[in-house]
Amino acid sequence: MTTPLRDVQQAQGATLDTAGIPTSFGNDPVALTAAHTGAVLVDRSHWGVLQLSGRDRLRFLHNQTTNSFNQRQPGESCDTVFVTSTARTIDLTTAYITDDSVLILTSPGQDQRLMDWMDRYIFPADQVTLTNLTPAMAIFSLLGPDSRSVLENSSIAIDTDLEAGHHGCAPLGNGTVRVAAGSGLALPGYTLLVPVEGSDHLWTKLTQAGAIAAGEAVWTQLRIHQGRPSPGAELTDDYNPLEAGLWQTIAFDKGCYIGQETIARLNTYQGVKQQLWGIQLNENASPGATIYVGEDKVGTLTSVVNTPDGYLGLGYIRTKAGGAGLTVTVDSSQGTIVDLPFVSRGYLAP
Repeated sequence: MTTPLRDVQQAQGATLDTAGIPTSFGNDPVALTAAHTGAVLVDRSHWGVLQLSGRDRLRFLHNQTTNSFNQRQPGESCDTVFVTSTARTIDLTTAYITDDSVLILTSPGQDQRLMDWMDRYIFPADQVTLTNLTPAMAIFSLLGPDSRSVLENSSIAIDTDLEAGHHGCAPLGNGTVRVAAGSGLALPGYTLLVPVEGSDHLWTKLTQAGAIAAGEAVWTQLRIHQGRPSPGAELTDDYNPLEAGLWQTIAFDKGCYIGQETIARLNTYQGVKQQLWGIQLNENASPGATIYVGEDKVGTLTSVVNTPDGYLGLGYIRTKAGGAGLTVTVDSSQGTIVDLPFVSRGYLAP
């Protein structure tokens, strides 16, 4: 089913996949360069948006995920991870605190899974209501050093003090757009949440103001280059948030939450046995392939993409095997371990 937003994007040269998601605008090399030198606009509307409302919404999310929420104020935002009782990763999400709710941006295809997951833990006395807003919302990422200039040239007025971890609303036609500092990657930029009805207008304004439209192929290259883990690849029942390099999403000083005991134990006893790294490869390799150092099995490849600089992968490497600079073999490819901008590492004092 076509929409005004998709009509605009196709007029700009977008190729859509079977789900209607723009895969490319025929300009991938230009868009990749612009992400580091200008501004790129990526449609993330196939990601999920959940709303938590009710008096107990912050306490509930505090008890459900890895970050701290009890003292959060409207206008604040943060990344947080949903984990199982044994601290296995479910999804990396971003939470936006508003005056009367919390909006949760989920990975693609994870919205209903998280709705069902949270619903299991809502007790009769809890004042919490879950709503899936995914069909009604569009999400864009504006990435690159010129992102703020693009917003200004689009007449989208944001607080001059809007910094990482904060968001606010700006007028857009007869409605508003929520603008959050942070692009979803370790690149400068913003995440914009807007009702579907105004999304084509916003997309047009931003591209006319100089943002280069980019599709899912560019986002995938950026995601892997940055090291943002994704469900089904780096976020699975095989890994925990410390192994995935998501230390910045964990509040080690807060009380009990689902998976807390395992995460605290791993931190206290420095028990992270494997870590997520980038792998520069000289040939293609298959996700799921074993990573070797000599004859020793040291890890597993989880994602791979062909970039202008060759094949780049993500994979988990045994901590004792080493890190950046390590030479490895994956299938028939030779590789070198490289660090990842999105990933954080290290142990905090227990």
